[in-house]
Amino acid sequence: MAETEPYESALDSIPGAHPYPRTSRYHDAEIGVHRRADGTEVRYAKRRLLPPLDEETDPHIVGAGERPDLLGQRFLGDPGQWWRIADANPVLDPRELTDEPGRVIGIPLAGGFPRGERRV
Repeated sequence: MAETEPYESALDSIPGAHPYPRTSRYHDAEIGVHRRADGTEVRYAKRRLLPPLDEETDPHIVGAGERPDLLGQRFLGDPGQWWRIADANPVLDPRELTDEPGRVIGIPLAGGFPRGERRV
């Protein structure tokens, strides 16, 4: 897993500061509040819309036995980041990413940085 800055992990531990960790797909989701008849509040994550599929990706040919979490670890350094790969491909169920060996899927660039010219 990528190292986080000390202030990021400190902020993540403050209750209410970040309902979801920075690595969660729900980190930027809007939080809604439902008020029950008895006045208690129930907080929930509002619907998360998928980003446009125009993110730059590297092609990957799925091998037998691969799983979304293993791809997350291999390419993004964290098995919990499988959702970034799912978001970059038009699938409804993340298992569709790897259920067919030989399928070509897109792997988003680590860190979300655009590919640039390589300088030596």
